[in-house]
Amino acid sequence: MPEKKRHKAWDKLEPIVRALPEKPGVYQFHDNRGKVIYVGKAKNLKKRVASYFSRDRHDSNRVNLMVRRITDINHMVVDTELDALLLENNLIKKYQPRYNVLLKDDKSFPWICIKNEPFPRIFSTRNVVKDGSRYFGPYASVRMMHALLDLIRQLFQYRTCRLPLTPENIAAGKFKVCLEYHLGNCKGPCVGLQDEEDYMHTIKQVEQILKGNLGMVVSELKNLMKTYAAEYAFEKAGLVKERIELLEKFQAKSTVVNPKLSNVEVFSVLSDPDVGYVNYLRVVHGAIVQSHTLEMKKQLEESDAELLDMAIAELRQRFRSEAKELIVPIRPETSIPDVRFVIPRRGDKKHLLELSERNAKYYRLERQKRQELVDPSRHARRLMEQIQKDLRLEALPEHMECFDVSNTQGREIVAAMVVFREARPAKKDYRHFNIQSVADTPNDYAAMEEAVFRRYKRLLDEKQSLPQLVVVDGGKGQLSAAMKAMDRLQIRKKLAVIGIAKRLEEIYFPGDSIPLYIDKKSETLKVIQHMRDEAHRFGIRHHRVRREKSSLQTELSQIKGIGPATAQKLLQEFRSVAGIKKAKDDELVKAIGKAKAALLKSHFSKD
Repeated sequence: MPEKKRHKAWDKLEPIVRALPEKPGVYQFHDNRGKVIYVGKAKNLKKRVASYFSRDRHDSNRVNLMVRRITDINHMVVDTELDALLLENNLIKKYQPRYNVLLKDDKSFPWICIKNEPFPRIFSTRNVVKDGSRYFGPYASVRMMHALLDLIRQLFQYRTCRLPLTPENIAAGKFKVCLEYHLGNCKGPCVGLQDEEDYMHTIKQVEQILKGNLGMVVSELKNLMKTYAAEYAFEKAGLVKERIELLEKFQAKSTVVNPKLSNVEVFSVLSDPDVGYVNYLRVVHGAIVQSHTLEMKKQLEESDAELLDMAIAELRQRFRSEAKELIVPIRPETSIPDVRFVIPRRGDKKHLLELSERNAKYYRLERQKRQELVDPSRHARRLMEQIQKDLRLEALPEHMECFDVSNTQGREIVAAMVVFREARPAKKDYRHFNIQSVADTPNDYAAMEEAVFRRYKRLLDEKQSLPQLVVVDGGKGQLSAAMKAMDRLQIRKKLAVIGIAKRLEEIYFPGDSIPLYIDKKSETLKVIQHMRDEAHRFGIRHHRVRREKSSLQTELSQIKGIGPATAQKLLQEFRSVAGIKKAKDDELVKAIGKAKAALLKSHFSKD
């Protein structure tokens, strides 16, 4: 067998690749300026790196371009796949290589800090200082963080001042109580009215709430309430009861699934051609305590499993996760020691995964709407590319046209044609066709053929550009009729034609009896339906106007002495019979003459 053709870059990089170990690790590709252009992880460094040069061309043009730019390769060996994943993630953030997935929201998130000091303060911050303080978070939702701080403030009394409350300063009487003490928000540790042991007990309860362990705090408060009640301290017991009710109300609002589900993380992935979205939920005792969606810009057509791998590494590192169970839609490529991946089929875990998927979809929709407001043409381009992909079109459908036929029991047959440019209606280009080849026989196929023939014969005669896509309202019969017109004009191969059948919204292609079924929620089908509905509306409106004119002409023509030409002149001038009745004598005389005006007045005076 002939040897497989290698990539051109293989000759100069072969010694480096052959020297790579068959161990897990991270590799870096450099260009001729020494810049890192790609960072990747591998279970087997030698096999993974060699795969880039195993053939002359890859399916992805970006991969081909990247491989051509590689002039040097560095690597680092690690102990496990997980270490490789974490190292890859850190190196990507450090070097921002051109061909790696880009994280679009790498920003500073807020934390709740319990300060390492006597009588610790509790506050929000975006700066994590390694001074022994305890940090909880980060919180992707600032609103959620403030809701927690507000709850803690209502439940407990703790200081908000910045005073250095050392035992020496308190004993020396350096401080005085402030307004917070008089409002009942602080017990006055600054003047020795609260000892540090009692204050730290409050701090421990706050920590449990920040960890999501609301049940533990509720249980402790219930025991305290019973103690106060046994001692006949009913006022104190009433205050504790209010705190319990507040906590239980907060817990009921935040619980979305079975409270037995504790310390679980959920990841879902949603993928577009150029961007991936991974949503993350952290669940403690059935309550979602953190939620975040990571947007990832694709560079080398990464798979969903690869996106999920990178997102898990990034988000678990960012949110300092120690969860032992991860709910995922597909199995990631990298395993994590002592962590179990669950792909649920039903029940509460499936409900959580669906909730995460909805969050990813909402995030994508919000991002798209924001981009469309900034750059409307970008939305149109994306729509057209999606239509081109779904319908397998050769050209981008910047110009699309749709035909529909209307008639009433074979009478007053009309066809309507609407035009969409860049996936939007171009109403000034809409056209009606009063069908001439079919008199009073209901033949929609012949009417469709005539309308399509007349439209494109005129465009050819006037040397105008043809549309990239023609949509025919109807199934195989109407589509065949349209294709007859195309064949007569010899333009079958110059444009794409499809038919859409109303019953099941099937898409038919010329010469193919098996229809294409597009996802009912897809944007492509929505655009086609919009075109079809617009053509139907436009045709019906014109058909109604013709019927009304016809019936009015018939009514006027029944008046002795008023012929079709006079009736037409009256309708053009006064629009309706009601308008004729309201017209003044001199207006009628001016329009149709004195004698015929008298005939009209005489006829309408009998009504």
